[in-house]
Amino acid sequence: MTDLDDAVAAAKKAQAVWESCTAQSRGQILYRLAEMMESRRVELAEALRCGGLPVDAAVTEVDASIDRVVFYAGFADKVASLLGSHNPVPGPYFSASVSEPVGVVGVIAPSSPSLLGLVSTALPVLTGGNSVVLLASEKDPAIVLCECVAMSDMPSGVLNVLTDSAEELWASLAKHREIVGIDAWVADAEIRKMIESAGADGAKRVRTHVPMDSKTWFDERRGQGLHWVEHFLETKTIWHPTGL
Repeated sequence: MTDLDDAVAAAKKAQAVWESCTAQSRGQILYRLAEMMESRRVELAEALRCGGLPVDAAVTEVDASIDRVVFYAGFADKVASLLGSHNPVPGPYFSASVSEPVGVVGVIAPSSPSLLGLVSTALPVLTGGNSVVLLASEKDPAIVLCECVAMSDMPSGVLNVLTDSAEELWASLAKHREIVGIDAWVADAEIRKMIESAGADGAKRVRTHVPMDSKTWFDERRGQGLHWVEHFLETKTIWHPTGL
């Protein structure tokens, strides 16, 4: 519980810093993360191999994970224009809608594919300007990935990784009052239902999912995209008078 509280406190402190970064700056930091992962390809692949993957499969997953980080790095400065709008309303005023991050989001990553599932669920939330408390599978190459994050120029506390089973921490994560959103990829239907109930009690934005099969995570059409980012954004509408 102490580790979770510390992670949430760090994420809350970092939220204002990360949100205030320009979208271009966030994208550059994510590109830097991809570069750091590329420089640690061998170690990431070895961590996956120690988790039970054959060597070829481990290398393939590392490459796909790096590509996914690059995708969101390039996408960061395009989200605002894709989701924002000039509202065509009549009257002597200008109205526009823009997207903003919701705040600190708790993510429960799927257990498989460990590395690709982790970056595929955390990166969209980060791309939108949210800070993340990430509950990773005990089999994830989390230590090597965290080292990559630490060297990527990402502000401290933006991404906080906890390694434990969902059964141990899901309740605390879902009930924590400083977490405003939950994205949980959990196979157990009862746990998903309890996460939804606990999140509703705290008026959180909660999304629960049955983990996708491995082939789907690797699919660039289904495992990434704008809809992954917009789940944890909210819309702000601005009205400004233009004269009589």
